[in-house]
Amino acid sequence: MKDVIDVMELQRERNKRITPVDYRNLDFNGGFTPARFIFECGMKLQGQPLTLATAAILMHKFFKEVEQSKYDCFLIAASTLYLAGKVKDDPLKIRDIINVAHNTLHRGSSPLEIGDEYWSMRDAIVQAELLIMRVLKFEVSITHPHKYMLHYLRSMEAWLGKDTWGQVPIARTSAAFLQDFHHDPSILDYQPQHVAVACISLALQCYGVRLPLIEDKDDETWYSVFVKDLQKDKHWEIMEKIMDTYNREPETA
Repeated sequence: MKDVIDVMELQRERNKRITPVDYRNLDFNGGFTPARFIFECGMKLQGQPLTLATAAILMHKFFKEVEQSKYDCFLIAASTLYLAGKVKDDPLKIRDIINVAHNTLHRGSSPLEIGDEYWSMRDAIVQAELLIMRVLKFEVSITHPHKYMLHYLRSMEAWLGKDTWGQVPIARTSAAFLQDFHHDPSILDYQPQHVAVACISLALQCYGVRLPLIEDKDDETWYSVFVKDLQKDKHWEIMEKIMDTYNREPETA
């Protein structure tokens, strides 16, 4: 397996160079590009983390069912943000979505005036939302790993002790891995409980933290306290997938 510490270095390097990318020059990249677009727009819109995660999952599910080249991935991304806001009761105003999406695609542009271009984009987002709903057969309710992660982390805080917990950012790092994994469609392939465990496990390995009273045996791993059906090979597979996400980050000048 790859050196897990390298993942944290990738994250630190990426955070140092927050260089705006020109999305128009990027390819679909297996869904990474529209997912990145969703998170950038969603953060500008101050959407809730679960809303952005929902939008990314809906986008990945949509493109799993259709031929990607036939659709504008940025229009679909903007529409999933709009739909996710409704699903998670975190309403994002369509005018704000239009302006943020337009500005993110066309860096430095002014907000769209109410006119033909605005109404055309608004109609496209609404029509795309209906298309997404039909393609997904109106199944837009998603069970996220976040709630499992929160439960596991709360238990681990007492398990590790306040001193260790306060010194090592396990919760923040786990959440960062989880958000980043939403850039990859392979997140759809795994149970949310297993994804939550893999993100926490990766964070623990990054900081070299071992849980007390746990021996690393095949039949006695720390996460067996939380999930009983996660095999060790599947656990490592998910962590590999999370790490592979960082290799898909486009190079910037």
